[in-house]
Order: sequence, then C-alpha cells, then structure tokens
Amino acid sequence: MRVILFGATGMVGQAALRECLLDAGVERVLTVGRSATGQKDEKLRELVHPDLTDYSGVAGELTGYDACFFCLGISSAGMSEADYRRVTLDIAVAAGRALVAANPGMTFIFVSGAGTDSTGKSRTMWARVKGEAENAILALPFKGAYAFRPGFIRPLHGITSRTRSYRVLYAIMWPFVPLVMALFPRQVTTTEKIGRAMLNVARQGAPKRILETPDINAAAGADAR
Repeated sequence: MRVILFGATGMVGQAALRECLLDAGVERVLTVGRSATGQKDEKLRELVHPDLTDYSGVAGELTGYDACFFCLGISSAGMSEADYRRVTLDIAVAAGRALVAANPGMTFIFVSGAGTDSTGKSRTMWARVKGEAENAILALPFKGAYAFRPGFIRPLHGITSRTRSYRVLYAIMWPFVPLVMALFPRQVTTTEKIGRAMLNVARQGAPKRILETPDINAAAGADAR
C-alpha cells in the first residue's frame, strides 16, 4: 500500500507516519506540507509545497497512491471564522479534489474531532466548519472516504503536539490520564491506536463513514496500545 499523508508534523500526523513506517505492508509514504518533517526512512518521500490549495503544478507526484490520511489541523483559538475556514475547509477540499482526480481508487481518511457538527446548526464555529469539511470530503467520489472524530488522545512513543496550549494542557493532565482512562474509557484513544486504525480502515473499510472514539479503538485492533 502507498500512502499520502498531510499534517505529518502534528500529533496525529506524527502517529500516522510512525505506524506507516513500521508497517511492512506500506511500501511508500509521501508527506505533503509547507515544511519537511526532518525524518529519514527509505520508504519516506516528502513534498514541500507552499500553496496547499493548488496542486496543478505537482499533480504528477500525487498519482499511484492507495490511501490519504489527512491529519492537517489547527486550533481555532483566536482565529476568525474566515481564517479558520481557509485552513480547515479550503485546504482539505483542494487536496481531496486533486487526489480523487489522480487516484479515484483511493481511500481518504479525514481527521476531524469529537463534537464536530455535520448539520451546520451548531453555535460553535469550529464544529460547524469541521462538519462542513467532513461533508465535502465524504461527497467526493473516492473508493472510500471516512471521517475520524477522536476525543481525548493519549500521546505515546515521544509524540507531542505542535500547539503550545495543547502541550501545556497535556503536561497538566498527564498525572490524571490513568483516572480519565478509567472513568471515560470510551472517550479516550492513543496516538498508536489512531495510526493503526487508519491503516486498517484503508485496507478493509469500516461499517460506518464517521468513526467516533470507540469506533477508532475497535478499528485499531486488540494489539494497539
């Protein structure tokens, strides 16, 4: 399997990249982003692309792939709806349109988040925009298209968030993570489980197109931590 990965430097993207590189069934990984990951691996290729809304000049580099894991995201804190929409919706839709044209047999997995609203009725800005992005991706004629909505994510294997506020939050909450997992097991996943679930869904599909945390954990398999 050949995988294209967006957002490889974020927490979920780091997890997806790690699992892809460890998986013997993944032949090649192409990361796409405005900056390189800095990682080196014989099956890793990196496409540094400054304009993530226009792929007309690099279309040839996007062909021949079986799956896309779209993990690119940003916190909505302090952002206007227009700016958040450009990052969350416009980039995802542009990538989806370019990839479905290049690889109609591809499976596309869009990482959203718990609380996303696909009805457009939520008063929470980020939930509406994420929901609009989900709807747009799921409407594209891919072989398979799915939205992942993880809740609390426990980072493993040295993976950290690029967002400073999230790093601070994780540092504060870390001593309480075992308690959170004990009290709310259905709302907690790990970076490893998300990465494994992406690979399994890309290979086998899933019974539903929107996967909440319990669905993600189930798709990851019993061996994932």
